[in-house]
Amino acid sequence: MACEQTLKPRQSIQERAKEVREAVIRLAQGLKDKRIRLVIDPVTGAPAFAGWDATSKDGVSDACALRILKNTGSPMFAALLAQAQALAGRGVDTRTAVHSHDGGKTWHGGH
Repeated sequence: MACEQTLKPRQSIQERAKEVREAVIRLAQGLKDKRIRLVIDPVTGAPAFAGWDATSKDGVSDACALRILKNTGSPMFAALLAQAQALAGRGVDTRTAVHSHDGGKTWHGGH
C-alpha cells in the first residue's frame, strides 16, 4: 500500500508496515465500538473516518485505511461501507484528491 511507503527517518519498510497494520486495527476496533464512523463526501465520494484522531492514524490516510479494510473482506466493514454509500447517495472514490481534516464535516481539494 502507498501509505506504507511514507517512512519516518531511520524507519524500515517493515516497521512502517507494522505501524500501518496497528493503526488500521485501532480503526477497525473503533468502527466496531461505534466510536468511529465512515463518512463519504456526497459530491466527490472521498472517504473520511469521523472520530479517528491523528494520534491513532499514525500518518495513515483515510483513503488508504479504507482500501486496506475493503481488502480484508470483513462483512462488518462491507455493511458499514454500504451504509455510508447509501447515506452519501453515491459510491466511494479512493482515487480523488479531495479529503477531510475533520472527519467529514468539511472537504478540501488536494494540497
